[in-house]
Amino acid sequence: MKKILFLILLVSLFLVSACTNGKTQSLEAFYKDAKIESIDKVIIQDGSTGASKTITKQEQINDFVSQIKNIKFTLQDNQEQRVGWRYGITLFDSEREFKFTLSEIDNTYYESNPNIYPIVDNYYKQLENVEE
Repeated sequence: MKKILFLILLVSLFLVSACTNGKTQSLEAFYKDAKIESIDKVIIQDGSTGASKTITKQEQINDFVSQIKNIKFTLQDNQEQRVGWRYGITLFDSEREFKFTLSEIDNTYYESNPNIYPIVDNYYKQLENVEE
């Protein structure tokens, strides 16, 4: 009986860990997995106001992406549903898009290292074009 219980527990743990896409990887690896190769537009949306700023100049896009692409995202232990977010970012490659928030990618919650918030917040505040 103990062997069966142990086996059920072991299989359950394996299934739970297999269901979470929880490897630590860079933001670049996440968007490359989504088939985003050449970013030609970026939209940053402020979660507190709903305002968006769009980046279409390639030089600005390259500057922004170079600042965030190597940030590592590590799975958070607590995957309970949350409400609200600070910034949402959408990267566009022609017709494809990759959307994420500073702590959530594909419905999975992550910690970023270094913290992505000050980088995005600073960049967002320097941008001029605002869409309400």
